[in-house]
Amino acid sequence: MDGYGDFLKRKTVMFPNSGFDVDNQDLNPLMFDFQRDIVHWSIKKGKSAIFADCGMGKTLMQLEWSQVVHNKTGGDVLILAPLSVAAQTKKEGERFGYQVHICESQKDIRPGINITNYEKLGRFECDKFEGVVLDESSILKSFTGKIRNQIINCFSKTAFKLACTATPAPNDFMELGNHAEFLGVMSRNEMLSMYFVHDGGNTSKWRLKRHAEGVFWKWMSSWAVFIDNPVNLGYQVSGYDLPPLHINQIIVDGDEPITETFTLTQRRNARKESLELRCKKAAELVNSNDEQWIIWCDLNCESHRLWELCEDSWEIKGSDKPSYKEETMMDFSNDRIKCLITKPSIAGFGMNWQQCHNMIFVGLSDSYEQYYQALRRCWRFGQAHEVNVYIIISAKEGCVKENIERKDQDNRRMQKEMISWTKEITRKELKQTYQMISQYEANTIMRLPEWEEFRDGNLRPAN
Repeated sequence: MDGYGDFLKRKTVMFPNSGFDVDNQDLNPLMFDFQRDIVHWSIKKGKSAIFADCGMGKTLMQLEWSQVVHNKTGGDVLILAPLSVAAQTKKEGERFGYQVHICESQKDIRPGINITNYEKLGRFECDKFEGVVLDESSILKSFTGKIRNQIINCFSKTAFKLACTATPAPNDFMELGNHAEFLGVMSRNEMLSMYFVHDGGNTSKWRLKRHAEGVFWKWMSSWAVFIDNPVNLGYQVSGYDLPPLHINQIIVDGDEPITETFTLTQRRNARKESLELRCKKAAELVNSNDEQWIIWCDLNCESHRLWELCEDSWEIKGSDKPSYKEETMMDFSNDRIKCLITKPSIAGFGMNWQQCHNMIFVGLSDSYEQYYQALRRCWRFGQAHEVNVYIIISAKEGCVKENIERKDQDNRRMQKEMISWTKEITRKELKQTYQMISQYEANTIMRLPEWEEFRDGNLRPAN
C-alpha cells in the first residue's frame, strides 16, 4: 500500500497561472537581478506572496509589481501599509521613478499606484481595484481579527494580489494559512486538515504530518517566494551581509538576574518599582553622545519619564493623532530627531531606520516577534554600522537576555530548515512558474440504476 506521502503527491497537481508574462528587460533597471526575477515570477502568478528578509527591497519590488499591473490592465492598484509607512513608500518611490498617491479615502484615488493605512480600509471601494498589495502582510496573523477578515473578504475577487512581509516564523502555520486564504490558494482550514495534525487542547498547536513536510513546502513554494539572502539562491550580488550585532543586558538593581519564577503580576510590579532606575540608565546612555537612539518601552509611564529625561527626545503614544505619528517617524527617518521613544506595537513594523544604530529596550514583553521586529528596524541589510542594543531590566524580571537568545536560536534554526526545504524549489520557481492545488480525480465510472435513465430532463425507463 502506498504511504501517505505518495497519497499527497497524487493529490498535488499543477494549476495554470492567473497573471501574465513580462520581459525582465522591461522591468526597472535599478533593481537587482534577483528582484527582477521575483517580480517577473509574481506577475506571472497573478496572486503570490514575497517572504523576504528585512532590507531585501520589498518596497521596490511591490512598487514595480504595481506599476506593471497598472500598465498592463489600465486599472488602479491599492497598497495597504502600516501607519507612517505610506509616506516612507512615497519617498522611496520618488527615488526609483514611481508616482505614489497617498490616499485617505476612495475620492483620493488617482490612476496608477495608491497607498493607504490598514486602519482606513473601510473608506475604500475594494472592488474598484485591479490589484492590491499587502505591505507587512503579517497583519494577517491576527486570524480572528476584524481587519484580517475584512481584507480577505473585500479583495476576494481582485484579479491581482501580492502579499509582502519578512520571512515568517516556520512554526507559525496560522500566518502561512492566512496568506494562502487571502491569495485564494486554499483556505486556512483546508491547509491544516491536509498537511497538519493538532497537538493537544491548544488550538494554535499544529505540526506537520510526518510524511507531509516535503510536499507542504513544495506546495508553499508554488505561490510564495522565500528568500533570506539572494546569495543563497545562487545570485552574485554584494552588500547583503548583516553588520555585527551587540546585545548588552543592564540590570539596574543587582548584578545577576533572579532565577526564581515570578508570576506575571509580580513581574509587572517589579517593572514599576524599577521604573525610575531603568529610565535614568537609558537617559544616561542617550545623553552621553550626539548619535541617534530608539528607545522601546511597554508602559505609558515609562514613555513619559524617558521623554522628561532624554535630550532632544520625541514621544509617540498610541493615543497620539495619526498625523503626529507619521510626521514624527519621518522626522526621525530624516535625522531631524535625536531620540525617538515609542512602543514596538506602534512603530515596530515597516519602518526603515538603518540611519540609526543605537537601540534601548527599557524592559521586554513576552512577545519575541515584537522584539525581533523592533530590532530589525535598524539591524538590516543596508546598515553601515555595528548595531548596539541595550536591554535594561530589573533583576526580578529574570533571565530576559537568555530567554531572548534561546528563542532567537530556536527561530533561526527553524528558519534555516524552512529555507533548506524551499531553496531549490524557489530557484526553479523563479525560472518556471506554476501553481499547485489539490484537485479531485475521478477513478470510478458512475453507473445509473438499470431500471431508470435521465434523458432530456425526464426520468424514463432504461432500454
